[in-house]
Amino acid sequence: MNEVNRVNGMNGMNGALALARRDIRLAFRSAGDSLLGVIFFLVSLSLFPLGVGASADVLARIGSGVIWVLALLAVLLTLDRLYESDLDDGSLELLALSGLPLEIVVVIKCAVHWLTSGLLLVLVSPLLAILMSLPADALWALPLALLLGTPTLTLVGSIGSALLLGSRQGSVLTALLVLPLYIPVLIFGVSAVDGAILGLGAKAPFLILAAMQLAALALAPFATAAGLRLAME
Repeated sequence: MNEVNRVNGMNGMNGALALARRDIRLAFRSAGDSLLGVIFFLVSLSLFPLGVGASADVLARIGSGVIWVLALLAVLLTLDRLYESDLDDGSLELLALSGLPLEIVVVIKCAVHWLTSGLLLVLVSPLLAILMSLPADALWALPLALLLGTPTLTLVGSIGSALLLGSRQGSVLTALLVLPLYIPVLIFGVSAVDGAILGLGAKAPFLILAAMQLAALALAPFATAAGLRLAME
């Protein structure tokens, strides 16, 4: 709370940096929550060779799709920590009354959430590509696709998290609300990786993923801020 009061005393860039430092510090304090998605990602993926067999051909055929689906679910698991704790301790109201626009607060929180969860998925993805016996082209295509797609998942997920903030079944309802919106990211993410692996050309899917990220960055903060204002009324 004292850190939020410090943010309230600042304006502009100084306030934004103070909020980012505060959220990063909180993420490291609760490292278990931050790593929950990555742990789920790794454990779930390690079970697939046991379930479908260790055949390299089978794993390579389903590998990119499995990794993307698990990445999507891993992001979903961590969405509830975006705003819930701030609502519970009253920090969200103070942030809304600070000199920072609520939309900027949303962008900062989504950025920190991605840095402490989505970025980890990007960094471990080459190892997972090897685990799933994907060809060498996947070692660059998969991290790039996740780098373009996971921020979109966080930004879109923040809308659902804000709209259902304070609900008793918030996590379940958030998943039901945002999963249909995740489908385009999933489709083009898998298409980008498969296109690079099969030599069919991956430029178009990568550009579409980049366009979706820019669209989410432009629209999601305003939708999320509106949801947060409703939750605080």
